[in-house]
Amino acid sequence: MATYESLIKINGSVGDLVFYSLNGKNVVRKKSGFNKTAFKKSPSYEKVRQNSSEFGHCSKSGKTIRSCIENYSKESGDPLLYQKFAKLMTVIKDLDVVSARGKRTVQNGLISPEGLKLLRAFRFGKKENISPDIFVSEDKENRILNLGHPIPADNMAIITIQPDLEVYSGEYFEERLSAEKETLIPFKKHFSDDRLLLYFLVIKYKEEITHMGFI
Repeated sequence: MATYESLIKINGSVGDLVFYSLNGKNVVRKKSGFNKTAFKKSPSYEKVRQNSSEFGHCSKSGKTIRSCIENYSKESGDPLLYQKFAKLMTVIKDLDVVSARGKRTVQNGLISPEGLKLLRAFRFGKKENISPDIFVSEDKENRILNLGHPIPADNMAIITIQPDLEVYSGEYFEERLSAEKETLIPFKKHFSDDRLLLYFLVIKYKEEITHMGFI
């Protein structure tokens, strides 16, 4: 890209040069060699097409999951949360070992223990993460939040999420939990089938969120 001075203002293409105005300056650059038809069909662009497809999938998957916890994630105080979460989705997608390159999915990555571990380790801005010792089990009627030991909290909320990252939709239910020195806290089984389930826990103390994250 270069600037130029001329008595005549030029906007548009002349040969293989493109003239336009940028921040009050006259700018000229060479036309890009990019060809849309070649991008869609040429074998030399195959890897680029694969990367582009997976990048779009990760971005949409991240948005789908974040939309289910938006009431809390917006309290993270992190203006770069969107980009960081999308990057996390890319790393998790790479754990899909059953799909061909270009068709790897976040959902398959989350099925692996490594993928779920990465999701649980993700920190939402300045808020403390959830202890890795906290987990969810279930009995015949309920799911059980296992805290391990009492934690300082006025109240808690747990969100059960069932994402479908093939069509980029997610169902979720939020439930308020008592925090009265209990270590085993039951909550409802909102979904009964064997599809992927995610749990997001929010802990409040003195009306402020102190901890939040996936468990």
